[in-house]
Amino acid sequence: MQSVIQKVEEKFKKGGVVDVKSGDTVKVHQKIREGNKERVQVFQGLVIRTDRKGSVTNRITVRRIASGVGVEKSFLLHSPLVLKVEVVKRSKVRRNYLSYMRERTGKSARLTSVEFDRQAVNTVVDKKAEEEAAKIAAEKAAEAEAEAAKKAAEEAEREAKFQEAVAKHEEK
Repeated sequence: MQSVIQKVEEKFKKGGVVDVKSGDTVKVHQKIREGNKERVQVFQGLVIRTDRKGSVTNRITVRRIASGVGVEKSFLLHSPLVLKVEVVKRSKVRRNYLSYMRERTGKSARLTSVEFDRQAVNTVVDKKAEEEAAKIAAEKAAEAEAEAAKKAAEEAEREAKFQEAVAKHEEK
């Protein structure tokens, strides 16, 4: 029998989440809202930690080097802001928390890669995320269409003014 908390959490879980492990190099597609605009930002890096697999609070910590500075971001995999997680490379590691990678740079930061079926790992069907992406695309298309209609109206107005000016000039 499920507890009340588990029943509530099930509502917020995504239909499918990619099986991410420590040592994976991933691309995380995150929805960013700036004012009234939305865009998708991709953060690619090494997964140095995985927490609470199987839970709504399933979290990964991704590290990358940006302009010579180490940057770490934590992502809740079941968050509606995380649109897609794509495993690019899988490496052989023997622990869950790769804190030693923070001190390593260059050749010492290399990990031995492991062969894996990239297509099978990254293929996860999540209908909610697909609907959200389609909704964003439809909004962008509607904005572009409205902008084109506005430009066409302005162009028609300019053309009418031009014809009016030509007609006045011919009268004189």
